[in-house]
Amino acid sequence: MAVLPIRIIGDPVLRTVAEPVTDFGAGLTRLVEDMLETMEDVDGAGLAAPQVGVGQRVFTYQIDGERGYVVNPVLELSEDFQDDAIEGCLSIPGVAFPVRRRARARVTGLDADGNPVAFDAEGLLARIAQHETDHLDGILFPDRLDGEDRRAALRAIRAIDYHSRVDATLSKRSAHIESAFGGGHAAIGSFGQGVRA
Repeated sequence: MAVLPIRIIGDPVLRTVAEPVTDFGAGLTRLVEDMLETMEDVDGAGLAAPQVGVGQRVFTYQIDGERGYVVNPVLELSEDFQDDAIEGCLSIPGVAFPVRRRARARVTGLDADGNPVAFDAEGLLARIAQHETDHLDGILFPDRLDGEDRRAALRAIRAIDYHSRVDATLSKRSAHIESAFGGGHAAIGSFGQGVRA
């Protein structure tokens, strides 16, 4: 297993709709293992394959000691909403805003062997599933903001010395990277209060 570099906003892979997984061989198993290790290394709540440069529909999650993953996830969302909560993103270090999400999600998909996976999620787990599935559709959390919050998020991304912040984050993370791609860097953001994704 390896800790993979996390792609930063501006990388085209983060804005590209991920392809459904069709090959359930050893490569997928390795990807899932590496994503789980990377998520744990940054104490993340979730991680989507595009965040590590892989344009496939896979996400991992960990919450309250439970961790897992879903291949080719499909979400059935409740009509009601949970209270807005602060979200950030490992791919947008240093920026966090309250995001509106559905209260519950029925998550279906597959495991690395192609077997069906299904679970019901509410609260933070439902939020994580929605955030990570957005990544698979090329959507970042600022896209979910409205009005002044959206304008403030875009200003925050533009106004900070983003290159310096990214460089500092990359330097901090570089000691942990053991990538099969010959090195690289990752970034850390916040999701919720003290939860990273």
